[in-house]
Amino acid sequence: MMALRELSSLGKCLGVKKPNKYSTQGDKKVPVLHNNNGPALVGLVTIATHLALVQQWLEYRLTKVAGCHKDDIKTILKDLNSYLEDKVNLAGNQFTLADTLMYYGIHHIIVDLAVQEKEKHMNVTRWFDHVQHHLPPVVVLRNRVYTRGHH
Repeated sequence: MMALRELSSLGKCLGVKKPNKYSTQGDKKVPVLHNNNGPALVGLVTIATHLALVQQWLEYRLTKVAGCHKDDIKTILKDLNSYLEDKVNLAGNQFTLADTLMYYGIHHIIVDLAVQEKEKHMNVTRWFDHVQHHLPPVVVLRNRVYTRGHH
């Protein structure tokens, strides 16, 4: 039970919202993190490491990517490309909030890249395409703004 309290405290510290569910497994009450989009994570250290990694990428997104100068774009793409070389998502194999926010953070950069630049940053391009197809479509309602009497 102590491990569950520690995880709960860690989650609060890192700003993790309620979609994550904790439980225990086995006689020794090993903590388990259940999330909505992947296998459960088992063990206090495994869960803490995962949450810290997500937090790290959220910080990177806010401090390095948001409002970056044109000179910084090459460094950001190089860093991401290198990191994603052997990973599906930013936190390993699980899709997280970090992937969603990073996607929207670099969207304007990726769409403006020439084909040669996209090929140069192949891992970022692969990850971007994966995230793009993982996110739900944006629904745009086509309602009239004005009624007939207000032409």
